[in-house]
Amino acid sequence: MTRDNQLAAWTRFAGWHLKSRLSPEVVAPWIGGQRLVVRRGMTGATGNLYFGLHEFMSMGLVLHFLRESDLFLDAGANVGTYTVLASGVCRARTIAIEADPDTARDLARNVEINDLQALVTIRELALGPSDGKVMFTTGLGAMNQVVTEHRAGIRIVPQKTLDHVVGDAQPALLKLDVEKYEDQVLQGSIEVLKKPSLKVVALEATSDWSLKLFADLGFERAFYDPFTRLLQREPNKLAFADGKWTRSNEFFVRDWPFVEERLKSAKPVTVLGKTL
Repeated sequence: MTRDNQLAAWTRFAGWHLKSRLSPEVVAPWIGGQRLVVRRGMTGATGNLYFGLHEFMSMGLVLHFLRESDLFLDAGANVGTYTVLASGVCRARTIAIEADPDTARDLARNVEINDLQALVTIRELALGPSDGKVMFTTGLGAMNQVVTEHRAGIRIVPQKTLDHVVGDAQPALLKLDVEKYEDQVLQGSIEVLKKPSLKVVALEATSDWSLKLFADLGFERAFYDPFTRLLQREPNKLAFADGKWTRSNEFFVRDWPFVEERLKSAKPVTVLGKTL
């Protein structure tokens, strides 16, 4: 989003650091009339202020795929940037799941300031392969995660399977960002992944096990260019990054024609003066 005007990005960067020193909390305008409540140290959220979309391909996919009648699963929601896009811009319903109590309060603040309470359900818990309790880091922002050894800053938090959380609901898109705990969460998500309504999964990391799981359930690896709205199985026709794929998250798509048509027919979204 900033390759043609890097000076503007640096200006936004400097402006943020000035504002954040004058006020402990900054309410920043974002996309589609939405706002973000941001403080220093929120690395993912502040990236949206500099670059428009901190995770360009993933966020572009969410913006172009979701519709008002959909259910979005924001697993590892952090302060809620994806939730704001899904429910604030696309008007989809969201189940936003965040284990750290402090971060969950920041998530709730972003839901509240955008008046999204009717569309967003917040679940304050960790996801995993079974219901129970786990040790979870605190104070690390987007890097908080489940751990197996007790140390300073650890909290005991409830853990549930995604199957338990979702129940009979019919999600359309799952975003999973759980800091190296993806396989464990997917082990507790088999019934969700089997639901025909679920067309897209975006996650930070895969393994041989999860790749086989996706393939067995009919998902194909996908690459997406929000500029051209081109969905493809190989990253060979990208309009950005000099044609090279710069991966943030990985995407898996089921019912390819359906997803492809949705992406092409989505309403335009303006980000930093550019239309996607």
